[in-house]
Amino acid sequence: MRTRPVRAVLSALGIAIGVAAMVAVLAIPASSAKAIHDRLAALGTNLLTAAPGQTLFGEDATLPDGAVDRALRIGPVQAAAELGLTSQSVRRNDHIPAEETSGLSVYAAHPELLGVLGGEIVSGAFLGPANEKFPVVVLGREAAARLGVDHVDPARPPQVWLAGRWFTVAGVLGPMPLAPEVERSVLVGWGTAQALLGFDGHPTTVYVRADESQVPAVREVLGATLNPASPEEVDVRRPSDALEAQQLTENSYSALFLGLGGVALLVGGVGVANTMVISVLERRREIGLRRALGATRRQVRGQFLAESVLLSGLGGIVGVLIGVLATAGYALSQGWPAVLPPLALIGGIAVSAVVGAVAGAYPAARAARLPPSRALA
Repeated sequence: MRTRPVRAVLSALGIAIGVAAMVAVLAIPASSAKAIHDRLAALGTNLLTAAPGQTLFGEDATLPDGAVDRALRIGPVQAAAELGLTSQSVRRNDHIPAEETSGLSVYAAHPELLGVLGGEIVSGAFLGPANEKFPVVVLGREAAARLGVDHVDPARPPQVWLAGRWFTVAGVLGPMPLAPEVERSVLVGWGTAQALLGFDGHPTTVYVRADESQVPAVREVLGATLNPASPEEVDVRRPSDALEAQQLTENSYSALFLGLGGVALLVGGVGVANTMVISVLERRREIGLRRALGATRRQVRGQFLAESVLLSGLGGIVGVLIGVLATAGYALSQGWPAVLPPLALIGGIAVSAVVGAVAGAYPAARAARLPPSRALA
């Protein structure tokens, strides 16, 4: 291996690429799963949403008034809040045509919404007793980006054009993974929406926080509680299930890339086997001399098998290091914790050694069967 370093490096490179791909494919989804788990732990998996579904005749249903009060009657429910969709659209200024809505919705909301969703204000303030009855709005993160509002200066707050008048921006919300519809919305106080926006007062989404252990039970009775006359018209969901489904989708793609990594490892093993066969042909005189000096077939076989395993093992170690660096770099770029499963690290080296043993078995046996007289001729 020292006398032909370039060939040794090229032979081990295939093993390294295969092992690196397998380590990265196992470690990156594990890092993503840990990030999602941490995010769900911070946001809580005990959030339920209830929205109107459809009637038996295929028409859009509505939630009755007082939905929050009804939800709070359920024992395990800790808190509840509601959103009401208005028919208005928002624009950056009064010079923009009315049909250009930027894909943003205007909702009526109460001050307790922020606490129920576990959200945060990145700039300014949320709706409260001091401002919810005035023409002020709170922007979701995506809505703020589309309207060109990056922060709120209390001395000179920005304004948006809504329902033929100016509304002052009171605050900008941070990310809300469990309520992505809020990120693309503009929130107005409930009373203000009824007085200025023609809002009918019917909620379109009810958010409920329940005891963690009682979430399935609350989910079963929430529809009947909100609309006792037609519980089938209430669509109850658990937002955290969507994030878990997203992780499941990522895992299915990981299985595909894991197979591709296995193919790369197989190709690397074929390269090692080819190198060892050529090595036997080139070293016939060395083999014959060793046999003539008393080396047994077992010793010759062990020499070439050890060389093959060492070559693959070095490639496996390099591959593990590359996989670790790739995982750490990608996790850092995504803001995830880098998770390195021990099974992937140890398994990468072990698999490379096994591939080396299998790849070197035939060349080693061929070298051992070579007669000394023929090898020295």
